[in-house]
Amino acid sequence: MVVLLFCSFFVSLLSAVFCIRMARGHAKRYDEAMPQRFHAGDVPRVGGVGVLAGAVAGWLVAALAGAFGIRLNIEVDWAFAWPWVVLVLPAVLGGVYEDVTQRLSVRYRLGLTAISAALACGLLGLSIGRLGLPGIDGWLLAMPWAGIALAFFAICGLPHAFNIIDGYNGLAGTVALLVCGAIVHVALQLGDRQLAAMVICLAGATAGFLFWNYPRGLIFAGDGGAYLWGLVIAVASILLVQRHEPVSPWFPMLLLIYPVWETVFSIYRKLARGVSPGVADALHFHQLIYRRIVRGVFHDDASRRMLMRNNRTSPYLWSFTLLSVVPALLFWRNTPVLMAFCALFVVSYVAAYVAIIRFKVPHWVRRR
Repeated sequence: MVVLLFCSFFVSLLSAVFCIRMARGHAKRYDEAMPQRFHAGDVPRVGGVGVLAGAVAGWLVAALAGAFGIRLNIEVDWAFAWPWVVLVLPAVLGGVYEDVTQRLSVRYRLGLTAISAALACGLLGLSIGRLGLPGIDGWLLAMPWAGIALAFFAICGLPHAFNIIDGYNGLAGTVALLVCGAIVHVALQLGDRQLAAMVICLAGATAGFLFWNYPRGLIFAGDGGAYLWGLVIAVASILLVQRHEPVSPWFPMLLLIYPVWETVFSIYRKLARGVSPGVADALHFHQLIYRRIVRGVFHDDASRRMLMRNNRTSPYLWSFTLLSVVPALLFWRNTPVLMAFCALFVVSYVAAYVAIIRFKVPHWVRRR
């Protein structure tokens, strides 16, 4: 397992160096007038290429090690590994194309993630057969197609949820790393070493990317990286619940409640204002924290000041994420408790959002 982790880490680390050196030209296409831009200078947005390279390298080593006489304490069947490589390509390559050209519309990106979701459901036989709710579970059991449709919808949505929270150095990457660690922990407790191996490869590749992304901000994950995190984590979460009865279906929900609820709340507030959910704005939770809570960064150089404020924003959201990850790890078998923590997170999020909007944040929360 450690071999896979380091293999993915170093391939991602070196691939990111190549991207930093070779892809600066395209970064000029990312207009400074864009509302979600909170950095200075031209920074490559193709970090997803490095994460993809690291994850795929780890998957191939895990699947082909035996054929080349490499002894690992974990062996992944080739029949289980190759669908992961195939299913991530449509959405991730489409995201990378958008990162480079800024010409791929939201409609086409949604279509590509739908293709990846369909491949995942078809190649891996994914289905959400239970939600921990007796009435609905009986309905899902009677109509298997509904479980497949739910899995398809979840896999389509999570990549875009990660894309929404990918706004500051180290934010989405660290959230993905924490979630991967939780999934690996539970998978190993259940003896599912194949699934744990696939997820730990993504974790290693993410760590290699974060080495350059936080705190220096030399490269961003872009749409390609966010889509990769969302796809792999969604597939792993569904497989974990599908293959192991003790795992509550609310375990991955609580793990991912931050990006999921950020997306749902974003859609709600845009519709309430009469704006299309596909239109970018600067009113996400992490953006409000950047502008109204992170303070006291004094430096003569504007670029340096913006970078420091950018870096100080992410730890707030890491702490917020831990409020869901820790109880998910502690109660991954207990559906009622997990549901209660999901509800508590939603209430806390809305209360914090309203407080920030109304400038009622306690003084001890502000960084000075």
